[in-house]
Amino acid sequence: MYRIAICDDSFEDIEFLKSIVKAWEKEREQNVSISTFNSSENFLFNYAEDKSFDILLLDIEMGNMDGVSLAKALRKDGCDIEVAFITGYPDFISDGYEVNALHYLMKPVKKEKLFSVLDKAAENLKKKDKHIIIPVDNENVKISLNKIQYIEVFSHKLLLVTEKGNYEVKMPLYEINKSLSGDFIKCHRSYIVNLNYVSKITKTEVILDSGKNLPLARNSAQEVLSAFVAYYKDR
Repeated sequence: MYRIAICDDSFEDIEFLKSIVKAWEKEREQNVSISTFNSSENFLFNYAEDKSFDILLLDIEMGNMDGVSLAKALRKDGCDIEVAFITGYPDFISDGYEVNALHYLMKPVKKEKLFSVLDKAAENLKKKDKHIIIPVDNENVKISLNKIQYIEVFSHKLLLVTEKGNYEVKMPLYEINKSLSGDFIKCHRSYIVNLNYVSKITKTEVILDSGKNLPLARNSAQEVLSAFVAYYKDR
């Protein structure tokens, strides 16, 4: 699944971009989650709690904080989200190099142009190996998200099961959720699984390549199955 954010102070432009993104989702047979924000400040407020967005379609000319300033703030924080600027003026193009922007799209945005940008973003995301920092025995340890098979949730602890070993950490679920990519999905109130390690899904279980069986909640079954099918369609 790709989590795409659209940040624009024009409701009409947001709805127009959403329609193109949904068309891309359907034609490319992807699985997309779209969130919208009407200002840079609104996006930053949400970003403080949720850093898991993959792609940002960002208007430049907005209120107090313009899109370029937002992108610079994100990069300063270490955020490697795929950013595509959207503008009615070509004057800001040079600023894109500073923040490693994917592309500048001129308004009105053309469907084929945005499709091309989303294709490029998706390709870049496949190549990335994201990491998270977790506290383990009074040390901060960097773990590759790609290596996490699943996360088991206890009352006040999390167990991260990886290819090379397990890590037990004292942190709330919402905290680690902010860093997880779209490859992860909650299959049960006590389990979050990395779709890359799933080999089969039954009515009641998620079965991993390792042979490990995780419980599948009835009310999550359809969402998990849909995510699983979408995940492997493009592979």
